[in-house]
Amino acid sequence: MTTPQRVAVVGGGWAGLAAAVRAAQDGHHVTVFEASRHWGGRARSLPLTLPDGTVTTVDNGQHILIGAYTETLRLMALVGVDVEATLLRVPLAMIDPAGNGLRLPHWPGIPAWINARLPLAVLGGVLQAKGWLWADKLALLTTATRWQLAGFTCAPHTSVAQLCARLPAGLRRNFIDPLCVSALNTPAERASGQVFLRVLKDSLFGVPGGSDLLLPRVDLGTLFPEAAVRWLSTLPHPADLRLGQRVYSLMPSPSGWAVNGDSFDRVVWANSEQKQALPLIGNAFAALKKGEASPAQRGWMAHTQGLAFEPIATVYAWCAEATGSHVLPQPMTALWPSAQHPGQFVFDRSWLGGLKGLLAFVVSASVGDAAALEAQVCAQAHTQLGLAVIPLKTVVEKRATFACTPGLQRPAMSLAPGLVTAGDHVAGPYPATLEGAVRSGWAAGQIDD
Repeated sequence: MTTPQRVAVVGGGWAGLAAAVRAAQDGHHVTVFEASRHWGGRARSLPLTLPDGTVTTVDNGQHILIGAYTETLRLMALVGVDVEATLLRVPLAMIDPAGNGLRLPHWPGIPAWINARLPLAVLGGVLQAKGWLWADKLALLTTATRWQLAGFTCAPHTSVAQLCARLPAGLRRNFIDPLCVSALNTPAERASGQVFLRVLKDSLFGVPGGSDLLLPRVDLGTLFPEAAVRWLSTLPHPADLRLGQRVYSLMPSPSGWAVNGDSFDRVVWANSEQKQALPLIGNAFAALKKGEASPAQRGWMAHTQGLAFEPIATVYAWCAEATGSHVLPQPMTALWPSAQHPGQFVFDRSWLGGLKGLLAFVVSASVGDAAALEAQVCAQAHTQLGLAVIPLKTVVEKRATFACTPGLQRPAMSLAPGLVTAGDHVAGPYPATLEGAVRSGWAAGQIDD
């Protein structure tokens, strides 16, 4: 048992709420500061008006979880989320409009120790991949075996393009490139090979079903943040949840830290907004050392300032041509992206409990403004899917994720005694994902005497 402490969490996104749940579960007194008017951070819900005037709710982007998000799934269950009801679980399928591509079979009951050595579902999926040349299948299996024998490691400055340079061009174009940009939100030529390998290891060679797609049937607020807030509010000693309250002051105090003048023993900074974080934390460093930050603190400032960001665009569109229960034959269809047709995937929202006819086109690492993307996606839908679609709303998140580049030095979690940071951008093995945010927050919320 630890002595109860006063813990301030700055930021009410997935990382901040994970830290708050961890600290509160351990018996600490938690206060959460969230500057916006909603919980969930960058993941938020938006109203969408359909052609008939009906208003529905969508997220600010089409998000995917996978079966390897073990900590996220555990935390969701902890705060009372019915994981099976809120997520549609389907085996990984990257099937294009022609019906070609990789589809992993559903083989439950494979022991984890066998899957770690010989992922039978992956082997079966590759061998049965429709439209792939046998040379492509053999090349991928041989290369994956080589990665496994090397412990899924490579030189730190290796890009995904360099890592996969020996694979056939068609396999790189139709499988590796879309897989990389969907997982890391960074194009293969400038994406980290080491992070890509870690994602492959945990999803394909980790827990059975780790590569399964978990597609939200509900908005992301319902999926975790709102449940976490309810859980924190109903504790014997409820957390102090300060929605709409921006942190304007962070300074060291005799008892630890002062946030907006209130004293705390520990502060978890889970707000990734650089414009707010850098001046406040920089001033706190200066106050600690009478104007001189330590080398580690200067490194944190430099690594935070050095982060570049990648956008993600989601084009919500309406198709009135559906004659059956769904517009598309599966929840997610892999497209053929190009400069003129930038969408990598399209989601048929009717598979997720949404209205028939509502589609979501995802453009990771997007380029161009919303109007240009809408025109390109409409043309892509006509050319590749044979569908006439009407754009309804395009959401471009310009700072959706950090650019996951080779050898990237990410900010450390620990800044000073009693001051830590959390977020999907903090040093760790994963790219900018919900799982990375949750793992970072859970670790930051742990307090040792």
